Amino acid sequence: MEPTTNHKPAVLMVEDEEDTASLLKFLLERASYAVVHAKDGRQARELVDTLSPPDIILLDVMLPFFTGLQVLAYIRSNRAWEKVPIVMLTADGSEHDITRALENGANDYILKPFNPRELASRLKRFLGPSA
Repeated sequence: MEPTTNHKPAVLMVEDEEDTASLLKFLLERASYAVVHAKDGRQARELVDTLSPPDIILLDVMLPFFTGLQVLAYIRSNRAWEKVPIVMLTADGSEHDITRALENGANDYILKPFNPRELASRLKRFLGPSA
């Protein structure tokens, strides 16, 4: 008999807008993710310093205290977290910010409002076939 693993992929969700955060948490938990929520850039940086790296990160660009781009740079400078896939999820569709995010280590960039199925598919791409 093969061992069964009940490992839920862990996602760090960095989102300051309460309604969006609640929706994302609901969608992610329904898709069997274990969700840790940071409500701003400062809290996200504190979690990077104290948590084990998650399987994936959903990161807003426009955040209080530190922007998503600053958090992205902070994550990429942390040796334990540098390979964690980061998906930017933001209403900011400026070409400049998308380019900066991707050039500075983001793995994907999704614009709000987002399609829940598309979001799930994009996250799954980074977690491999077992997700």
